[in-house]
Amino acid sequence: MKPTIAVLLGDASGIGPEMAVKLLARPGNCEAAQLLLIADPLALESGERIAGQRLDPVRVDSLDALRFKPGRPSLLAQDTLQGRAPVLGESSEHSGRAAFEALQLATDAVRRKRVNGIVFAPFNKHSLRLGGLTQEDELRYMQERLDVSGFVCEFNITGKLWTSRVTSHVPLRDVASLITGPAIHDAVRIIRDALRSAGVAAPRIAVSGLNPHAGDGGSIGREEIDIIEPAVRALQGQGIDARGPYSPDTVFIGARRGDFDAVVSMYHDQGQIAMKLMGFEQGVTLHGGLPVPVATCASGSAFDIAGKGVANVEGLQRAFELCVRMARP
Repeated sequence: MKPTIAVLLGDASGIGPEMAVKLLARPGNCEAAQLLLIADPLALESGERIAGQRLDPVRVDSLDALRFKPGRPSLLAQDTLQGRAPVLGESSEHSGRAAFEALQLATDAVRRKRVNGIVFAPFNKHSLRLGGLTQEDELRYMQERLDVSGFVCEFNITGKLWTSRVTSHVPLRDVASLITGPAIHDAVRIIRDALRSAGVAAPRIAVSGLNPHAGDGGSIGREEIDIIEPAVRALQGQGIDARGPYSPDTVFIGARRGDFDAVVSMYHDQGQIAMKLMGFEQGVTLHGGLPVPVATCASGSAFDIAGKGVANVEGLQRAFELCVRMARP
């Protein structure tokens, strides 16, 4: 059976609707899965106009009335824009609310087992907060809505290389206090399990240090000696191929060479800068630890090019392909 994937437009004021339309207009994608588009029709029309392509979705009134026809997405329409076309190129409460409520509907569909995965075009976190998001980010929102009590993590993927991180969207001043043995164990195990689910039988995982030069033997900090190295040894004792801690400024050189399947970084930019330099337009973000795969592209809402019709859809295409591969009907 084909999986059923919910597709969201992202922020209606950014490039998300254009990207989603381009994605759904590719015939092979509608054949790969049953696609449920959750969107305000005005945002969808905006995306169609910018992309220069028209979709022909099957309108459905509710999740209970969900139906699909070959080669066509189904559309569950919202009315969050209340008849006002999105203003392109800036954060707004209206676009944020439309994106946030689409995410609510998508998580409802997961809870009711009507979809097997979610793919969303780029959100804008400021707009989401204007629209009602109170959690740290959309991942923590989905964790709460889906009653997930375990560790969750944002994975970033470029080509065959994956990353997870011990801390995520927190101020840099707070990072060191959040680096603990259990947190490192969680970040390693969750990416090991996700890689297995994606088809990598025996993942090789590099663990980054926190400090410059991985602490230089304790002269630039002791987190590597006191916390990270003991955590890596404990993981090895459990049969996990974890290695490190490696110097943060060189670990991605070996990873790009193919020495590892994944790198576990200690904080957001430590991994994100390297990954985006290696393949920004093809990058994928996967939300790990949830009951279904949830994927998007690595690029953001890109207000500066919204409405110009030049948004690259390849990252979202790869996110879609990964979600379909990992989804279980």
